[in-house]
Amino acid sequence: MSEAITNQLGADHQISAKSAGSQPVGQVHPLSIEYLDANAYSTKGLKSQSWDEFESFSPDLVITVCDSAANETCPVYFSNTNQMHWGLADPSKVSGTSMEIAEAFNTCIRTIEARVTLLIDLKNKGLNALQIKSEIEGRE
Repeated sequence: MSEAITNQLGADHQISAKSAGSQPVGQVHPLSIEYLDANAYSTKGLKSQSWDEFESFSPDLVITVCDSAANETCPVYFSNTNQMHWGLADPSKVSGTSMEIAEAFNTCIRTIEARVTLLIDLKNKGLNALQIKSEIEGRE
């Protein structure tokens, strides 16, 4: 969800995201697709993928988002990249009524939107990746 939201909101600000993990499950969760679509985010091209596919990718900033990712070590090829963690509860793990599940997904989407908006604002102020990281971590 973070990839889709970031790429759509950041498109006019030269911000792009790639999403990957250490243990991809092979498909994007169907409810993620459903709620992204319902919130007018493009899901075209989204896929479940390993971060091993990005060995040649050289990002300015690596942001981990899953609650479990906080304790994972990023791949060695990201070792010289600024890294930070924006923990998000996984809405696909919520059980309950359809209303409770919808609330979990929509809350996650709103949280990502707020964080990406902050990222865009800081980038538009001319801050580099290290300055953005410091500014965001200083607000937490």
